[in-house]
Amino acid sequence: MRAAVFHGAGDVRVEEVADPSPPRPGDVVLKVTRAAICGTDAAEWDHGPVLGRSGVVLGHEFVGRVVELGSDVTGVRVGDRVVSGAGISCGHCHWCLRSRTNLCAEYRTLGLQVDGGLAEYVTSPASICRAVPDRCDDDAAVMTQPLAVALHALSRVGQRHEESVAVIGVGGIGWFIVAGASRRAGDGRVVAIDIDAERLATATALGAHEAIDATGHDLAALLQELSDGSGFDVVIEASGAAHAPAAATVGVRRGGRVLLVGLHAAPRELDLTRMIVREVDIFTSVAHICDSDIPAALDFLADSDVAAVTAGPTIPLDAVVDEGLRPLAEGRAKGKILIAPGSEPERVRLEPGAVAGAT
Repeated sequence: MRAAVFHGAGDVRVEEVADPSPPRPGDVVLKVTRAAICGTDAAEWDHGPVLGRSGVVLGHEFVGRVVELGSDVTGVRVGDRVVSGAGISCGHCHWCLRSRTNLCAEYRTLGLQVDGGLAEYVTSPASICRAVPDRCDDDAAVMTQPLAVALHALSRVGQRHEESVAVIGVGGIGWFIVAGASRRAGDGRVVAIDIDAERLATATALGAHEAIDATGHDLAALLQELSDGSGFDVVIEASGAAHAPAAATVGVRRGGRVLLVGLHAAPRELDLTRMIVREVDIFTSVAHICDSDIPAALDFLADSDVAAVTAGPTIPLDAVVDEGLRPLAEGRAKGKILIAPGSEPERVRLEPGAVAGAT
């Protein structure tokens, strides 16, 4: 089969690899119908290995049909259309037994430590696969994993309906955080902050009440200005920018919460005394919980236009470097880049405003 294999920094090759072996007990083999890439994939290609390893097939966002079952698999049948969570957990460690599978002591990620879905076929544990509703097409379902990451992040910070929320950085996961926060906002307010006009326009389409260009502004001062000097109830840092965590702790109100989602290449300095005397709570978030976040993301995608609003081009697997990873790493990508793994895929994109899966 054809697959996109990571060999090192700047070296991802679409090449012939062996078809998956017969699945082990508990595993399924999927024929991939749609995949997607994100900043993690681009970082591996650009300057990796960062989180993954050489020789692995990339891809942790994908949807496909079950073509083969291992023994002991229940709840999934050949022919089912499913999405897979990205993380494989052991099920018996301290964290798994407390339903925090994303913190598993033996956690591995498809597409980083285990062969992933930028291929014609992929093997995944059946336990992390979930059926896709008929009303959710493949172009929407492939966004389940990143949306699940965003919904997990929001669950960590416990957003309430009446609260004001600022989201710093609205590309990639930030888009989906805006969508989730806007759906939960009720009488509250969601403000998207970025330095890119197109990303801000997408955030508005996803429900942000305000979209603010931070270019040329001191971020901490801007957060204070936007909240009339009192600070936001919740500030979510999803940009990974060096100055953003410190600004978030300044731009949150007394007794407020800061959620750190963006990954950083180096340690960052925070004013702990200022945080302590104002009782600012700091939350962090990573990955998702398959049992709760994947079904919630599927329902969200099936009943909204989130996928249509965020979708970029659909490209063939052979173009994944030049038309996918490279523009993503260089900040030139427009929308979520989808991958059709077949030999001659149709180059399509969802039209903004069209509900995914609608007929």
